This record gives sequence, C-alpha cells and structure tokens, in this order.
Amino acid sequence: MNHVQANQSGLTIRAAQDQVDDWIQTIGVRYFNEMTNLAQLVEEVGEVAKILSRTHGEQSSKPGESLGDLADELADVLFVTICLANQSGIDLTTALRNNLDKKTKRDATRHRNNEKL
Repeated sequence: MNHVQANQSGLTIRAAQDQVDDWIQTIGVRYFNEMTNLAQLVEEVGEVAKILSRTHGEQSSKPGESLGDLADELADVLFVTICLANQSGIDLTTALRNNLDKKTKRDATRHRNNEKL
C-alpha cells in the first residue's frame, strides 16, 4: 500500500509530505517548477481570501456566485505549500518546530502587553 492509499487518521506533517510526493510521482507525473507552484499558491490563497472576504468581511457575493468550500481551499494551499517544501528539500516538521520556537522566544510577552488585544 502506498502513502496515497494509507489510512488518513493521525496524518503527520511528514506523512503528508510523503503522500503528496507519492501522488505527484504516480498521478501528477512531476512537480511543477517552483515559479509555477508559487503562482498556484497565490491563486489558492486568493480563493481563501475571496471566501473569507464575503463570509466574514464586508464584501458581498455577486448574484449566482459560488464561493467554494473554505476547508477545500485551505487544503489546496497546504498541498501546494507541501509541494514547494518537497521540491526544496525542506522538512516541514522541523521547519514548523523551529518557527514556533522563534515565535515563542520573540513574542513571549509582546502580545500580552499589546493594549489592542
């Protein structure tokens, strides 16, 4: 059983990276180049923005406009992000841990002391 067919419960970031890679190799044929994936990422983030601006922001939908599914669009953002990480040799588990450590040290009191929050 390859990673694409594996049980989805308890999916780790590492397993997601492996499953996306398996999908690319078996169904997607190959990774798009990094610039194409960047364009895809921007497009997917735009779709998330469209949904949120119409459901939580002040913008209204056009008559007959289908907004799409926020969960699916966020998953698209994650998929392309994983593609970029894979083709750049980045382990997202390590990257996220390091990023959270950085934020924890940098922002230990910053948000608690922010009068706007």
